[in-house]
Amino acid sequence: MRLLDTKALDDSELSLFKKLNTPEKIQDFLETIPVNFEEKGETLYSPRKVLKENKAHCFEGALIASACLWFRGERPIILNLQSKKGDEDHVVAIFKKYGCLGAIGKTNHAVLRYREPVYKNIKELAMSYFHEYFLDSGEKTLRMYSDPIDLSNKKFRGWVTSEDDLWSIDDAFLKVGTIR
Repeated sequence: MRLLDTKALDDSELSLFKKLNTPEKIQDFLETIPVNFEEKGETLYSPRKVLKENKAHCFEGALIASACLWFRGERPIILNLQSKKGDEDHVVAIFKKYGCLGAIGKTNHAVLRYREPVYKNIKELAMSYFHEYFLDSGEKTLRMYSDPIDLSNKKFRGWVTSEDDLWSIDDAFLKVGTIR
């Protein structure tokens, strides 16, 4: 695994990443960031841009959580939970503790956020979102989940501090396998 290049981080980013030293602290921090409703069009902000703009949607929240985990020496892994048409997909950051998986998420809905690290594999973790993934009508909408993406891969170089939207990461979800 390639390590996060901390030389690219500015002093305020370094200070913040040092403070966010547990998944729980990262989750608590994400909850303080206002939701990015993308009023001027779709965005996919880097962690640096999230901090600058002080807003994030789920994908952007997963990226900042992954950057914080990577700073601590963990793999920066994200997972896409895919919904049926008419609902929104949801992206979370995955972490491992004591051999089990947990997740960190940014959303308006508290039930789609944090998952304790008690899941044996990605399927168990993804399925933990099934009952909470529904429309106002009560219809359950979670249909699939992606293979996880490891953002330490060199093809994603610079994603933590990019000033540009990160559509290449979104495109990567289209190329990885999905599990039904």
